[in-house]
Amino acid sequence: MSLPSTKPYLLRAIWEWCCDNAFTPYVSVQVDGRTMVPREFVRDGQIVLNIGPGATNRLKIGNELIEFQARFGGVARELSVPVAQVLAIYARENGAGMAFELEEDRAFDEATEVVEDPSLSGKPSDDDDPPRPEGGRPKLQRIK
Repeated sequence: MSLPSTKPYLLRAIWEWCCDNAFTPYVSVQVDGRTMVPREFVRDGQIVLNIGPGATNRLKIGNELIEFQARFGGVARELSVPVAQVLAIYARENGAGMAFELEEDRAFDEATEVVEDPSLSGKPSDDDDPPRPEGGRPKLQRIK
């Protein structure tokens, strides 16, 4: 019997620590077909989301998914992020938090991967996009 991942427990703990200390918790997410986020805000396959109490409605950090409602451009949207796709959680104000390795999600079968409709991505569907870098470890870059 394999042990469950500690990642969702650490996410909840750091989220609570941020809120208790009046910090704004942000999560960095590697977007894939299972990640339900506004595609127009995805950059280089990643998105950073504010998951603080003032920015979210009905936030639930479960063992498999982070689900909540947030406003983008004044429009409320439902978001769903697989915990396995979370790269980091940190406080916006001081950068304190934790980064994670991208996990292999055993519950997700590659054969059922969702194919994105380019018309929903908010980006032009050019085939001239630069190639993605091969391998390497994901890194969190803080831009001020």
